[in-house]
Amino acid sequence: MVTYIIRRLLAAVLLLFVVSVVTFAIFFLVPRIAGASPEDLASRYVGKTAGEEELAAMADKLGFTDPLYVQYGRFAKGLILGADVSTGPTTEHCPAPCFGYSFITQNPVWPDLIDRLPVTISLAAGAAIIWLVVGVSIGVLSTLRKGTVFDRFSMGVALAGVSLPIFFTGLVALSIFAYRLHLFPPGGSYEPITVNPLRWAYDLTLPWVTLAFLYAAGYARLTRAGMLETMNEDFVRTARAKGLP
Repeated sequence: MVTYIIRRLLAAVLLLFVVSVVTFAIFFLVPRIAGASPEDLASRYVGKTAGEEELAAMADKLGFTDPLYVQYGRFAKGLILGADVSTGPTTEHCPAPCFGYSFITQNPVWPDLIDRLPVTISLAAGAAIIWLVVGVSIGVLSTLRKGTVFDRFSMGVALAGVSLPIFFTGLVALSIFAYRLHLFPPGGSYEPITVNPLRWAYDLTLPWVTLAFLYAAGYARLTRAGMLETMNEDFVRTARAKGLP
């Protein structure tokens, strides 16, 4: 048991290391591969209208001219111990875990993530319940009514749900149900569940349904395909048991 726990802990540490490397690569290595210079990376902080000398000075100040392994070491150190970030005239401390510093809000990124976590959990949990219940139910009904109008219609809607990008369905849902029919509140409305549970559910109903539409469609197709495969296997097994060809 001790060996198993140690092996799992080492695997978890290795996984965290790989995730940190991939995250660092997305924001710092991939732009370099795409041809971005340190000055191009610095322009995200001082703006593209800045002069070449200003961009070069900011790139050097932010450490974009350092070797990549030095930048990764500074990035990993910030996750564990925190980091000091130069904002220009002053230096701000980004406490651990330091996932970065927003020069727009003048705040570390981690508190902003924590502040938005209740909204994210509310959206994900509500949508997950809807897409599991609706997706599995439609998949089962489509299997039981294979070849009927309901089966063809539900699988057609499921195909559309899988094919359409979520940002498109979200904008269409907002445009029709929120801004035209006024059945739901406009985008960005949110009331914490601890303040008003009914208002919380009302504000999130349209986002729940929109997000669930994508995944419920996939669950419906997977459920239908899995049940049909199981039914075919049972039919073959029964036929063989009865000696049928």
